Amino acid sequence: QVQLVESGGGLVQAGGSLRLSCAASGRTFSSYAMGWFRQAPGKEREFVGVISRSGMMTYYADSVKGRFTISRDNAKNTVYLQMNSVKPEDTAIYCCAASTSLLPDRLREVAAFTFWGQGTQVTASS
Repeated sequence: QVQLVESGGGLVQAGGSLRLSCAASGRTFSSYAMGWFRQAPGKEREFVGVISRSGMMTYYADSVKGRFTISRDNAKNTVYLQMNSVKPEDTAIYCCAASTSLLPDRLREVAAFTFWGQGTQVTASS
């Protein structure tokens, strides 16, 4: 069982930056690929990006590629989402999630993730 708690959300001006954190419980954090997803009002949950168990590989949605960066610190059981050049359309609830899948294509899917955090709100003003 893994419990995930996000933090760092808030209000940011368009063009600004924000860093989200996701702290995980348990001693098996490094056994999971960690993903970030977001959900805007009235829309389906959307893949943002994922980082491999070791942190060596990352994959991003085209909408955030070049602006967002995922990193992790396995010693601290924490994964991060650095958001730069934020746009109003980035406004959403951001959730982190843990997956045991090893397949990059699979890790873009909500169904590949077993454990989810409650989410943190990010609001980007224009």
